[in-house]
Amino acid sequence: MSATIETPVQPTLTPAQRELFKVDGFLIMRQLASAERLGAMRTAALEQASAHVAPIEYEADVAYPGAPVSRDAEGGDTPRRLLQAYDRAPLFAEWAADARLSAIVAQLLDSDDVWLSRNHHNCVMTKSPRYSTATAWHKDLRYWSFETPRLVNAWLALGDETPANGCMRVLPGTHRMAFDADQMDADQFLREDRDDTTRLIETAIEAALAPGDVLFFDAGLLHAAGANTTEEHKLSVVTTYYGRDNAPVAGSRSARREPIHIREAHHA
Repeated sequence: MSATIETPVQPTLTPAQRELFKVDGFLIMRQLASAERLGAMRTAALEQASAHVAPIEYEADVAYPGAPVSRDAEGGDTPRRLLQAYDRAPLFAEWAADARLSAIVAQLLDSDDVWLSRNHHNCVMTKSPRYSTATAWHKDLRYWSFETPRLVNAWLALGDETPANGCMRVLPGTHRMAFDADQMDADQFLREDRDDTTRLIETAIEAALAPGDVLFFDAGLLHAAGANTTEEHKLSVVTTYYGRDNAPVAGSRSARREPIHIREAHHA
């Protein structure tokens, strides 16, 4: 009879994993969430999206190419993000403060003092089978205001994430690169009509995920995602963290809502 090997409650990253995140700007950890937890979050997300439980962002709101032109247009009431996940339901708050999740984030930030931002991400992404739109290459830091750029995002897949349903794509190492103003458009998306950016995009990696997998990525990493061309919803829980050596700039959007002290919250 084979022995059962349990994953440690406080997983320790290997030196290779730490170096991979430092160099490439992302790391995928498999099966961090149980099937029971995933099922509960997926059910809650679908119910709240169907009932349009506020606060919520619609595809029409972002006005990306191919999106409905208004909320009154066909498909205009298609949810894109269920906002304020931490305050939306206890099961989302419990995931954001999960011991295994926060232990990994702490190691990636090299800080035992971990804070959850309630102003950025902190949402459930709801990419629908119809009317979903692609997101162009961008860095999350483009509209964020922190003392340093050291923030880590955690993207939990509530189901399979593949190129067909618009999984994340990342450009390794771009969190360490500086970009000229003319390499970005007016909305701070990477321009794809330049030879230098075209060559960069050719290095893209598709971050396909199975249910329970988490994509950790540096907030300065260029990433994008396609539209959902399948018949099922793609649902992901996305949270953003920073350490004690960082703080949102007072008076900015990044400081609007009080953060959650995750390590303190977990041990309370």
